[in-house]
Amino acid sequence: MNILLTGANGYIGQRLLPLLVQAGHHVTCLVRDARRVDLPETLRQQVRVVQGDLLRPDSLADLPLDVDAAYYLVHSMSGHDKDFFRLEQESAHNFAQYLNRTAAKQVVYLSGIANDRALSVHLRSRKAVEKVLRKQARASLTVLRASIIIGSGSASFEIIRDLVEKLPVMVTPRWLNSRCQPLGIRDVMHYLLAVLDNPACQGRSFDVGGPDVLTYRQMLLELAQVRGYRRYIFTVPVLTPRLSSWWLYLVTSTTFSLAQSLVESLRNDTIVDPDRSIEAVVPHACMPYRAAVELAYQRIEQNEVVSSWSDALSSGVMPPAYMDHIQLPRHGILQDCRRLRFRRDPEAVRRNVWQIGGQRGWYKVDWLWRVRGLLDKLVGGVGLRRGRRSPTDLRAGDPLDFWRVLVADPAARRLLLYAEMKLPGEAWLQFQILPNDDGTHTLEQLAVFRPRGLAGRLYWYSLVPFHAIIFRGMVENIVEYTGPPARALPTPPPPQPEHGA
Repeated sequence: MNILLTGANGYIGQRLLPLLVQAGHHVTCLVRDARRVDLPETLRQQVRVVQGDLLRPDSLADLPLDVDAAYYLVHSMSGHDKDFFRLEQESAHNFAQYLNRTAAKQVVYLSGIANDRALSVHLRSRKAVEKVLRKQARASLTVLRASIIIGSGSASFEIIRDLVEKLPVMVTPRWLNSRCQPLGIRDVMHYLLAVLDNPACQGRSFDVGGPDVLTYRQMLLELAQVRGYRRYIFTVPVLTPRLSSWWLYLVTSTTFSLAQSLVESLRNDTIVDPDRSIEAVVPHACMPYRAAVELAYQRIEQNEVVSSWSDALSSGVMPPAYMDHIQLPRHGILQDCRRLRFRRDPEAVRRNVWQIGGQRGWYKVDWLWRVRGLLDKLVGGVGLRRGRRSPTDLRAGDPLDFWRVLVADPAARRLLLYAEMKLPGEAWLQFQILPNDDGTHTLEQLAVFRPRGLAGRLYWYSLVPFHAIIFRGMVENIVEYTGPPARALPTPPPPQPEHGA
């Protein structure tokens, strides 16, 4: 079939794409910026990438019409726009209008379980999108309403993991006693594939959840057991939603907007309604919560995290057209340039550059980087806790602590990062290894800042003394580092439909 995949750069979309190709389908990925998509060679023959913004109907005018079915995986759970409820429906409306010009017979929409009466804003938004798609799209709609999704890189798993691994004692809001049915990402992939072109699923909505009905408190304690930790959790009625959001934001790697959404949604039970269960139509034995957690940790330890919630642009402050920043500005900038000639194998130095941040750190006075990350958190930034997807591999679009990777070109030995921290201006950090005529090489480290007004200039000049210490030490230590390398990313086998995790 010819499949249209929206949200192809998101957490679910990145995992679903190779499975659709493996199943023999031809896939059209609809993305806002085609430059963000870097397809492996194994997918290129059966995948085409088209550019369009679902909030701009004019950008959809020339999209291909040879579509048999579509996946609608668009949702701004961590969006910053206060009017996202209206924008979500507008996006769904524009999508339906475009799809009505195609030959599509089915739309598959991944939503959230929303069976309570008093729903959070985000769960109400998902129901509203479902209503738009059902009423306005001619194609038959299949809705999968999922509870919390557990998998390496998922927002829910990473937040639970952060809480358990960082806090021996937790004082939490009473909503931690709400119940859910956590579902492994592998099982989500199974259902997304199973309902496609399935006549029994068309025109219907299904609840999907794992076999365990747990409170959020039980989920935290069971993950602690898996890791061998002893944790103590106390629930109190005095934590307001806003205080809870700030607490979650400061302790974990999440953004404040995502923390707000999650805290608000905690008051809702997300339990499968037996009358809406998918089990009778698509029988499938889902993994228990503990098995899903163990599998997620296994993927992390093997460096096989396929996608992460922070891959989405809404996890930071990057503009949608962030690839326009790929060339460093030349005018109106302040910069710090360090160069160091070396005789080592340039590929060994490049590997050191590629392993910067995350567990490896920043090669010089890491505690100052952590302080900067904490200050960024306190003013509503992303902080350092996002880490990195892999300890050895980088690709354009990856989050890297409080940076976003713009260019990761091993052949040219060039890495370009764009700052997502809160700043009175814009900042870039570039590393490039250049050959010299005498057979040696030079590592060039270039920090560029484009200040915004007087505040931006004062900010830069106040940091000049620190730059003298940090940037000089960084370039020296990157070249000289000979410690144990990060574990290399293994080459995974071709993805199979039943192995979506």
